[in-house]
Amino acid sequence: MNPVKFYKNIDMKEIKTIGVLTSGGDAPGMNACIRAVTRSAIYNGMKVIGIYRGYEGLLHGEFKELTTESVSNTIQRGGTILKTARSKDFTTPEGRKQAYDNLVANGIDALIVIGGNGSLTGAQDLAREYDFPVIGLPGTIDNDLYGTDSTIGYDTAMNTVVEMVDKLRDTAQSHDRCSVVEVMGRNAGYIALDCGIAVGAVGIAIREIPYD
Repeated sequence: MNPVKFYKNIDMKEIKTIGVLTSGGDAPGMNACIRAVTRSAIYNGMKVIGIYRGYEGLLHGEFKELTTESVSNTIQRGGTILKTARSKDFTTPEGRKQAYDNLVANGIDALIVIGGNGSLTGAQDLAREYDFPVIGLPGTIDNDLYGTDSTIGYDTAMNTVVEMVDKLRDTAQSHDRCSVVEVMGRNAGYIALDCGIAVGAVGIAIREIPYD
């Protein structure tokens, strides 16, 4: 899995403090990612600032320093300990200017964004407009981000679907019925396709292929 880097040229020696946030829909594995980012950065002599509630928290200054202890006992938890939200204001140039000003005011030299398509689009906009170093980590169950074979949360989502379908099948067979199962994925059919194959579905309908 390769992170997407949104910046031009930066001397890593200049980075002393990094910010990390989770944005958009939560995905299994986000907490493990936060933990890895925090402990790796601290090991390399950096200070880590957790930004709560995604870009909305970035706009309103919801910052807290993360330590090795603060990310202990989080690797097995679902959701995100940094909370998440969607921010309409951040989609505007004025909102991104406010976000950039908050980063600078709090001494944050670089930003790590864990999220999906919309979150990384916002990260790219912020980086391009202010030449600010940003790394995007693909956290979404949809698996719809370019440049990675499996996004954070995708494998867990598939295993959850397979487990639920196994339970549904018992009831369907008991009543001589078939079941239509709808899964998430937004515009991408990866979950439906891979899980349909895994459970032996009679038919699979995905957005990428028109169907009646």
